[in-house]
Amino acid sequence: MKTALKISTVISIIIITAFARVITGLEIAQEAEKSDNGWISSSNILTMTLTNRKGQKTTRHMHGYFMEVEGDGDMSMTIFDTPVDVKGTASMIYTHKIGDDDQWLYLPAIGRVKRISSSNKSGPFMGSEFAFEDLSSQELEKYTYKYISEELMNGEECYKVERYPVSKTSGYKRNIVWYNKSNYRFEKIEFYDRKDDLLKSLMYSNFKLYLSKYWRASTMKMVNHQNGKETLLEFSEIKFGINLTKDDFSQNALKRAK
Repeated sequence: MKTALKISTVISIIIITAFARVITGLEIAQEAEKSDNGWISSSNILTMTLTNRKGQKTTRHMHGYFMEVEGDGDMSMTIFDTPVDVKGTASMIYTHKIGDDDQWLYLPAIGRVKRISSSNKSGPFMGSEFAFEDLSSQELEKYTYKYISEELMNGEECYKVERYPVSKTSGYKRNIVWYNKSNYRFEKIEFYDRKDDLLKSLMYSNFKLYLSKYWRASTMKMVNHQNGKETLLEFSEIKFGINLTKDDFSQNALKRAK
């Protein structure tokens, strides 16, 4: 009787396991996108610290503006305030859900706006370990997804998902993303180059919750494992509900940005 009961229990477990629904990588990414929709507009103050392989540091100060666009990716503008050699330099990005993003860089020394071609988006942004493509908003349609597992990251339970860039001009073959299971924020991203070697790791930390919904990391650290360099981003004075329109993200606005 006991043997029959044990067999029945094992069979029940097998049946339950077989029919248990397994969450997909795409579904996790969809939940992450859903959890961060609706913030409309924001601004921040940003400190960028570059560290070379010898440990020497260079610090830059910036501020930025961001706006959601219904049915498409976000618009953003970042302006350098110090040091003097980069003061007034500004970048602007139109992220698109489908197709290549539009990116521009205003160089005050020559007084003109330079368009960043899609073939150059894997290049470094202003000498940092962030590529131009890293600065675009994380749109769902830009990747395909594969669920890997669940594991701890930064002391948090996470979904571990592999994603593959759709764009043929991406500098990456794949990323591995750790999504926080409770709120779907990013905890870490690993970037693998076109040869599938680990290139960089991006760690998110010091999170704050805004408007009772939107998590923002106050610190982001990008480590380049191939050249030994690092870039630290520290965010402050993050504000939402800024009065912005599409006119604030034109090439003329980029030249006038302060």
